[in-house]
Amino acid sequence: MAAEPNSLLLLLSALLVNNFVLAQFLGLCPFMGVTARRDTATAMAFATTFVLTLSAGLSYLLYHGLLVPFGLGYLNIIVFIVAIAGVVQFTELYLRHASPLLHQVLGIYLPLITTNCAVLAVALLAVQQELSLWQTLVFAAGAALGFVLVMIMFAALRERLSAQVPRAFQGAPIALISAGIMALGFMGFAGIDT
Repeated sequence: MAAEPNSLLLLLSALLVNNFVLAQFLGLCPFMGVTARRDTATAMAFATTFVLTLSAGLSYLLYHGLLVPFGLGYLNIIVFIVAIAGVVQFTELYLRHASPLLHQVLGIYLPLITTNCAVLAVALLAVQQELSLWQTLVFAAGAALGFVLVMIMFAALRERLSAQVPRAFQGAPIALISAGIMALGFMGFAGIDT
């Protein structure tokens, strides 16, 4: 078994160094689809944060409490996807009743959190790295906060650039160029986790 990583180092690594969107290119669907406006991006980022953290903890408990004792570790992907789908359903039902306007604004992107590969990746990486429950939650929180940071920054950037971009670069081209520049900026954090 490998040495246990420091919780703060684990958090910073997932937040900045190994950011799931800009360093590992996971979760790009909401990153490109919901960041046209800052309020929508913020709502989606926090909904994903809730789902990501809760589903990582639930996946840990299911893996170590159900799959490993019965020798069913090979079913982890299927079980994790079902757990994530359940958490997303719970979140959607809660938002529908607590904030119908927010539920309507998020639209199709809310159920698509289920297919956000970053959510599944966090659960799988936590199991692969043999993290404890606490470390899994810290890792998930770092990944989720990194997602929030990138979503809000990218939405603010897109709002500011929308009026100043030549017509040929409007829409997806400037979004991809901006995302590439942000990814280069986040590469500056490499080495913090060593």
